[in-house]
Amino acid sequence: MPTVTLADAQAHLAELIERLQPGEEITITDHGKPLAQFEKAERTSWPCKAGSYKKAEFWMAPDFDAPLDEFEEVHGVTDIS
Repeated sequence: MPTVTLADAQAHLAELIERLQPGEEITITDHGKPLAQFEKAERTSWPCKAGSYKKAEFWMAPDFDAPLDEFEEVHGVTDIS
């Protein structure tokens, strides 16, 4: 279990929480002695909803579904339709 001093926890609390994995604990120490422990909670919801991205500007190559030369050479397939 990682430990951090009280001074470091006060200065970098947001960063410490961000780096923790859900369920992972960290101990805060003061003068070398454990002072507190906290655990990152499991996420109960996602910060956005599916399909809510407003700038849907995606580019797709015109030949994105063209057969791959490597596939043809290795597997001897010329037409996969």
